[in-house]
Amino acid sequence: MNTEMFAARHIGITEKDLPKMLETIGTDTMDQLIHETIPDDIRLKKPLNLPEGISEHEFLSHVHELSKKNKVFKTYIGLGYHESLTPSVIKRNILENPGWYTAYTPYQAEIAQGRLEALLNFQTMVSDLTGMEIANASLLDESTAAAEAMTMLFDIRSRQQKKEGAVKFFVSEEILPQTLSLLQTRSEPLGIELVVGNHETFDFSEGFYGAMLQYPGKYGQVHDYANFVKTAKTHEIKVAVAADILSLALLTSPGEWGVDVVVGTTQRFGIPLGYGGPHAAFFATKNDYKRNIPGRIIGLTKDTDGNPALRMALQTREQHIKRDKATSNICTAQVLLAVMAGMYAVYHGPEGLKYIANKVHTHTRMLTKGLEGLGLEQLNSSYFDTILVRVKNVEKLKEIAVQNSINLNYVDADTVSISLNEAVSESDVKVLMYCFMKSLDIKNDISFAAEIDEVISGPSQRKTPFLEHEVFNSYHSETELMRYIKKLERKDLALNHSMISLGSCTMKLNAASEMLPLSWSNWGNIHPFVPLDQVEGYQDMLKSLESQLNEITGFAATSLQPNSGAQGEYAGLMTIRAYHESRGEGHRNICIIPASAHGTNPASAVMAGMKVVVTKTDDNGNIDVDDLKEKVELHSSNLAALMVTYPSTHGVFESSIIHITQLIHEHGGQVYMDGANMNAQVGLTNPATIGADVCHLNLHKTFAIPHGGGGPGVGPICVAEQLKPFLPTNPVIETGGEKAITAISAAPWGSSLVCLISYGYIKMLGAEGLTNSTKVAILNANYIKDRLKGSFDVLYTGERGRAAHEMIVDCRPFKTNGIEVVDIAKRLMDYGFHAPTVSFPVAGTLMIEPTESESLAELDRFCDAMIAIRAEIDETSSEDSNNVLKNAPHTLEMVTNDSWNFPYSRQKAAFPLSYVAENKFWPTVRRTDEAFGDRNLICTCTPIEAYMEA
Repeated sequence: MNTEMFAARHIGITEKDLPKMLETIGTDTMDQLIHETIPDDIRLKKPLNLPEGISEHEFLSHVHELSKKNKVFKTYIGLGYHESLTPSVIKRNILENPGWYTAYTPYQAEIAQGRLEALLNFQTMVSDLTGMEIANASLLDESTAAAEAMTMLFDIRSRQQKKEGAVKFFVSEEILPQTLSLLQTRSEPLGIELVVGNHETFDFSEGFYGAMLQYPGKYGQVHDYANFVKTAKTHEIKVAVAADILSLALLTSPGEWGVDVVVGTTQRFGIPLGYGGPHAAFFATKNDYKRNIPGRIIGLTKDTDGNPALRMALQTREQHIKRDKATSNICTAQVLLAVMAGMYAVYHGPEGLKYIANKVHTHTRMLTKGLEGLGLEQLNSSYFDTILVRVKNVEKLKEIAVQNSINLNYVDADTVSISLNEAVSESDVKVLMYCFMKSLDIKNDISFAAEIDEVISGPSQRKTPFLEHEVFNSYHSETELMRYIKKLERKDLALNHSMISLGSCTMKLNAASEMLPLSWSNWGNIHPFVPLDQVEGYQDMLKSLESQLNEITGFAATSLQPNSGAQGEYAGLMTIRAYHESRGEGHRNICIIPASAHGTNPASAVMAGMKVVVTKTDDNGNIDVDDLKEKVELHSSNLAALMVTYPSTHGVFESSIIHITQLIHEHGGQVYMDGANMNAQVGLTNPATIGADVCHLNLHKTFAIPHGGGGPGVGPICVAEQLKPFLPTNPVIETGGEKAITAISAAPWGSSLVCLISYGYIKMLGAEGLTNSTKVAILNANYIKDRLKGSFDVLYTGERGRAAHEMIVDCRPFKTNGIEVVDIAKRLMDYGFHAPTVSFPVAGTLMIEPTESESLAELDRFCDAMIAIRAEIDETSSEDSNNVLKNAPHTLEMVTNDSWNFPYSRQKAAFPLSYVAENKFWPTVRRTDEAFGDRNLICTCTPIEAYMEA
């Protein structure tokens, strides 16, 4: 074994494992298995045109050299992005800790209490600082959060009969440019009319349903919006505010004015700039809108014993229930970053946040006083961290600033804005002063006024307390925070404990060598709007990644801007929409979607202004081609697109796929391929070969970006030649095609920092390693399928009886024993495993995907657990609910309690197989009560007495 080969470290199956596995599945060779799984007419005729893989040592050396091509300036551009200081205790124990970054979305609450508590802290922090009643557990970035606010308020107009026909949305000219671009993207397909103007002269006329304000404004002015909000209320106009979260430690919270929504980013709470992301946005609103809020909410409920327990409330997989009626297609969040931001608030506490905000504000006032002493005019009458300065020679100032490794925001020919941050020291302020003095040819010593005027007016000064809960006032030493983080980590099952075989979610190895560069300052500390000549390392990496993905998909171009899979879906459909409009066929608005599709598909289509037509699946789980043909012909003149997942959501390579895509093209439509199952394609087939025109890729699935407990995700789109001109742009740094659609996410290249992971994954595996990964993913799935034969039925297979990289196990027959699929999911926790995907895409089933990273020993442990559970099912009856499955999971408190009132042993409950004792994972709560939590919604850190009263 060549131990320098990354593939040997990434792929869990070795050559010596193959004979046993192939014998189990009944095939002689791996090639025979692939032949029986993937139709021959879509197999690639030649290997991927990518270099050979390199070793981990070579990659780290390469990416280190690449990082040197980035220039890390002191950047004062602002516009929603600021250098922040990540406390080392958070960096080491969360960002760099696989116990946190490899966890999955907390759908199984009993083994996710740690990150659920961390997210509850985040929600509490946001609610306190914004002055709002409820907050979600994060969104993707500030601009997309603002767009979600606009569309949520649009959706709830029907509650106010006078506003049902209102379609106008006022946007203050103070809004961040990237946010305005995103509002333009989202509004047009939905028929929302944006009106951009000055909030002080807005006339509140008929036809407006909502308004969006920026606080402070994009160039730093702090406005008192209280009267605007009061007047808006009298006209029944809902108000959303995009707020800087650090400023809210000193400024009046928007909630005190009575606004309806507050959004923003928590990036400056200890999250690296990362050339644009990932960062956790926030979304806070009133309790009245708790069932309309996008994304996820963490709520408090109780377990079987009546003890407090956390779980995802209300919004859990909302779009899978509502599909084309969903108001948002958001499926993931930015959990890892939200956890970090919440811990930043826990570590600093309310006094620490005030100290940081005051330090930033004081330095800004010092700079203002110094510049005014030079005879320069500062234009903001009230400000927090950003000033707007009229200068005499912008070009000369810019030249001197660059010589001193400084970036400013050059607004126009005679104006510059400067945004300070927590990393700024008094010496940094002096360097800024020096640059201005030199541009003015002033040679005096730098001096600051002894007295610095107060510049935040009385009405704008915060007078209300925040972060009063004990959690924000207890862990201010590193020792205490380290232990608190560890306490939470121990409550969560992540990939560093056992296989997480979630179908459609591809929980594979997130290699340490892929992750390490994320901590390096030459990658982390770069603002997304710096000049391109300062980011040659980033540009080389991003362009290489785009090229790699083009080769893997067979397409002509890639946009890395979408920062989640749902954003990728939306971006792909918007490029299709723009393509049809460019050909004078803007009337094409029918999107055909199979009934088995991921729930975000129909939600994305509606957001893109399309009408959803659902096509049937046949008895084998494939697209019903006759039904599809009938609907295509019926809607031929208006057909915009088909959305198809391949291999199908049922885990099958449908042999009719080329016929299907040709049918769509014959009737003028484009084919969108959902890339959720790309882990079964790489190196063996690709979207272009099956006839697709655009696909999104989940870099957090196939390409090894960790799930982070529910985010970050990255969902780039790859497109055929005809769609290339329409790839999205950015209003500050131009990206995309010559006919680019407006922005999809806030930053030009989305979550650039974590793209390093996928770049490393592809570079280290190389063409052969990528292809072998796909083959082994298919091998592992078929091995599990055949090992479970006789215990569980697999719902769908291909024409030759093979699964793709995942399979659906039917648990519905066990209802006769009184056992539901959820009982199996909870019992798996006692065996040390996270359940596979539950009841998607078919109710009462488990969808299993082992990935290529797991060893044969781990696959066997999982199969042993499933087979043992089947034996336990056979021991139960529908008349007796006091059994080991219905009572699962079993906690340490149960097993060690003096009282044991169960008809089975403690050993059977907690140590059902011998391997469990070697590495026991204890769920910290018993089964959670979902309904109770929704009836008694508590979504912030609340004294336990208040919970018990509920």
